[in-house]
Amino acid sequence: MHHIQEYQQLLEKQIQSLELPKEPKNLYDPLRYFLTLGGKRTRPSLTMLACHLFGSPGIKAINAALAVELFHNFTLIHDDIMDDAPLRRGKATVHEKWDRDIAILSGDVLFVEAYSLLAKHDAKVLPQLLSIFTRTAREVCEGQQMDMDFESSNAVTIDEYIEMIRLKTSVLLGAALEMGAIIGGAENKEDIKHIYDFGVNVGLAFQMHDDLLDLYADPDKFGKQVGGDILSNKKTFLLLKAYEMADNTTKSKLDTFLNNQSGQEKIDNVKDIFEQLGVRQKAEEQKDLFYQKALLNMQEINVPDANKKELLDLAKYLMSRDH
Repeated sequence: MHHIQEYQQLLEKQIQSLELPKEPKNLYDPLRYFLTLGGKRTRPSLTMLACHLFGSPGIKAINAALAVELFHNFTLIHDDIMDDAPLRRGKATVHEKWDRDIAILSGDVLFVEAYSLLAKHDAKVLPQLLSIFTRTAREVCEGQQMDMDFESSNAVTIDEYIEMIRLKTSVLLGAALEMGAIIGGAENKEDIKHIYDFGVNVGLAFQMHDDLLDLYADPDKFGKQVGGDILSNKKTFLLLKAYEMADNTTKSKLDTFLNNQSGQEKIDNVKDIFEQLGVRQKAEEQKDLFYQKALLNMQEINVPDANKKELLDLAKYLMSRDH
């Protein structure tokens, strides 16, 4: 996977050397701070890998890749505000370190900066890139709104949950790849659709893996509290599947644990119900279904198999990560 490491290093260097104005300090300092918190730079690497997939050097897609990463960071700053999260990657979130209003405005500037980077691309591909980027930005907002609506709803279905994670998480992976493919010279509409669908299905499998990790990860490797989703009554695939499979007595027990308990006791009791119902296995099966769909999408793309290896290796890694 030498290209991805090369791309990640290059992206990191470019992000750290972004020329942001010095003033007003309270607008730009939070961005400098947030962008140094690191992260795997997976999404922008996908853009460069997709460019390479279609026979062009990945560097050709650097500005679109950076736009994807800045947009992703904009969503993280705003998500942290909405979730009232105190920490991001172990450091204080922007709204905690400065304040809520500064965080909102700083996030907005990051979104604008993403567009200005995207606009550096060749006029031949720019209309397509802008169309993809704008559609995706709107969809991510729709997914976030659905996620917030779910918090106060007692009637969320698994299909609705999957649609929410498709919008909130997966479409950005799909768009990152789609833009890279277009910059890389992909002209066949079917190939472009298949690379987009590959990203969406990898994204869905990735989120399933995330739901599982939250409860079943090794605490020493995970980096945050195992069982956090249960503590906050988050409607994950595991919880929704449990409600779908449970009889009335078990549902009633589950309600009691979720609404009246806290701490490790709550995690252990809910986890016991999950074990009894076999929801972990169902989540693993669902994850694998999306992953297999992604592999089929990649199979359909009309480029040499050797070009596909790094994207397939990355997808495989995302399915088996432990934190």
